[in-house]
Amino acid sequence: MRPRAAEWTIPMKNRLLPLLLLIPIGLSGCASTQSGESYSRSEARTVQQVEYGVIEQLRPVKIEGTKTPIGSGAGAVAGGIAGSSVGGSTTGKVVAVIGAVAGGLVGAAIEEGVTRAEGVEITLTMRDGRTIAIVQALSPNEKFAVGDRVRVIYSGQNTRVAH
Repeated sequence: MRPRAAEWTIPMKNRLLPLLLLIPIGLSGCASTQSGESYSRSEARTVQQVEYGVIEQLRPVKIEGTKTPIGSGAGAVAGGIAGSSVGGSTTGKVVAVIGAVAGGLVGAAIEEGVTRAEGVEITLTMRDGRTIAIVQALSPNEKFAVGDRVRVIYSGQNTRVAH
């Protein structure tokens, strides 16, 4: 005898776990890098100014993660779905609201954590004698040391340091 269709359904709480696990993966896809090697699409094929300088000091820093509505929105949806599966009609609605609020807070925290980056503050003395500092994300392909002669590349609001 074959099982009835109802026996094949997956309970709501068992369907929720994969959804919750996908949130950090989806948010990491939204993260943009702040390294000196990364260019936005709009920066490609544009004229950029180049100056030369010498690294005077390097200081490790943390670059905070993004805080967009995506993380809190995804968390609120997941929390609301999880909450609505608890209890009866009235209880489910109340728990859905609580789950949505809690999920929104958790989703925002996950987004900020996933998109946070290790960075470096690079203090430079430029050829004309100016001292400037630039913060950018660490890049595995770009190693800096005090005394290095580097290029400072800038265009509009974006500035990066490269060898």
